[in-house]
Amino acid sequence: MDVARGEVRRRAVPGRRGTWARLGLMAGPVVFFAVFFGYPVAAIVGRGLHEDGRWKWGRFGEVLGDPDILRVLWFTVWQAAASTALTLAVALPGAWVFARLDFPGKRLLRAVVTVPFVLPTVVAGSAFLALAGRGGVLDEWFGVRLDTSVWAILLAHVFFNYAVVVRTVGGFWAQLDPRQEEAARMLGAGRLAAWRRVTLPALAPSLGAAALIVYLFTFTSFGVIQVLGGPRYATLEVEIYRQTEALLQLPTAAVLTLVQFAAVAVLLAVHARSVRRRESALRLVPAEQTAHRPAGAGQWTVLAGVLTVVGLLLVAPLAVLVQRAFQGPDGWSLAWFRALGRESASGTFAVPPVEAIGNSLSYAAAATGIALLIGVSAAAALTLPGSRRGTGRAARAGRLVRGFDALLMLPLGTSAVTVGFGFLIALDEPPLDLRSSWILVPLAQALVGVPFVIRTMVPVLRSVDVRLREAAAVLGASPLRAWREVDLPLVRRAVLVSAGFAFAVSLGEFGATVFIARPDAPTLPVAVARMLGRAGEAHYGQAMALSTILMLVCAGVLLALERVRTPGQGEF
Repeated sequence: MDVARGEVRRRAVPGRRGTWARLGLMAGPVVFFAVFFGYPVAAIVGRGLHEDGRWKWGRFGEVLGDPDILRVLWFTVWQAAASTALTLAVALPGAWVFARLDFPGKRLLRAVVTVPFVLPTVVAGSAFLALAGRGGVLDEWFGVRLDTSVWAILLAHVFFNYAVVVRTVGGFWAQLDPRQEEAARMLGAGRLAAWRRVTLPALAPSLGAAALIVYLFTFTSFGVIQVLGGPRYATLEVEIYRQTEALLQLPTAAVLTLVQFAAVAVLLAVHARSVRRRESALRLVPAEQTAHRPAGAGQWTVLAGVLTVVGLLLVAPLAVLVQRAFQGPDGWSLAWFRALGRESASGTFAVPPVEAIGNSLSYAAAATGIALLIGVSAAAALTLPGSRRGTGRAARAGRLVRGFDALLMLPLGTSAVTVGFGFLIALDEPPLDLRSSWILVPLAQALVGVPFVIRTMVPVLRSVDVRLREAAAVLGASPLRAWREVDLPLVRRAVLVSAGFAFAVSLGEFGATVFIARPDAPTLPVAVARMLGRAGEAHYGQAMALSTILMLVCAGVLLALERVRTPGQGEF
């Protein structure tokens, strides 16, 4: 009996230690998100809905009863649905190619299709403006302009989110055992019937997750709509910006922020459920075992079609962007790049625009450090072994982890405009008077980088053999020391990939930075937006030059990531 009791105590202690270790790892991210996400958003909502000591809930009816606001809501919903459907239709063949085929240049092509995703949305809008806007290539060659229609917005969203489908669906598809579909065909099913009855149901959770992510990003679209939508089209995010920055209507902005927040919370909850289904529903195989060289005319045709789509939809806008950057007033030259080193005579900037390059790199580096510190700690908390399944403690721990995971994803869908403006009005008095501090911009950028660090690190940490941790525990190591000595050496490459993605997305953050970047220290996306907002060939040319520099930096980061990336390192 004493031996049994001692065994129970020995099993219970690691469980309690694991719980305390998880809570300790959660503490930093929770405090960070509470102070730099929850507090600014709550400050905006409080300013807009709390007046004379009372909450003005009647403002919901006033705002949501406005016909103009209803039109914005309807456009936000239907354009996101249309963008999602179009992205899935265009990108699914690409997902199959990356999952099932092996061909020269595959790593390079993977980096190419990911470049648009990490580009600032204002740069994506600029690329489509140069391709299909007034005076663009299509206008000059065929007399076709898309910037006056919703098609420019939909195609720009496909351009931006193509990589989401390719990496999320393609990454999962590559791990599905192809022998299951082959067995169905041996039993008499046709190629299409076998795919529909075997592969498609297996892909359903991954397809749902990709569709939800794309819908989330297009539902909260800001930079693309700002550049291509003009006065005719506006999403909730753009309307929040207009109500906040132009009209100073905080009550309206607060209501729209809460509406968007509720919609995003629902989408994230559904996404979390689809991720759990995807992780537990099937037995997967290593991706390198399923890819093969193209065989037969059909597979070569699909590969050629995907390369054509990538060339026309993803590469062409970026190529036109570069072409416009090098096409000076007197022909091909570096005139627009040289102009970046001179102060603007129009007063667009307080400093030469070229300084935005150094500002962006230093801000992004600081944001990457913050994102890694918070994201790695959060990923460790999400994957740390806890209590045994089936116990009440395990159930409580599971709910805690799921809630914590949802909290970490909220910045991806919450209005960046609200966060940026919230920084200005909330972080303005001691001990958090940061309005004049350079750290304000990296803090806002880190909020966007943290989810990418987590989504890259979590699958790798979960793949670590639990027996290694158990052996360390038997030798007397605490959970934290076991993680430091066992897990960390095995996930160094994943840390590098996480850092690269955090750096790239921080470099391109626009929605919050446009509020908090000082006039004498603009970032590249803010500088591009300001240039595009000014009339004149010189401003347009310099905007294209800055966009080209930003695109090349992002492309370089992604090419480096592909060299260190290994299979299983998350969706991105």
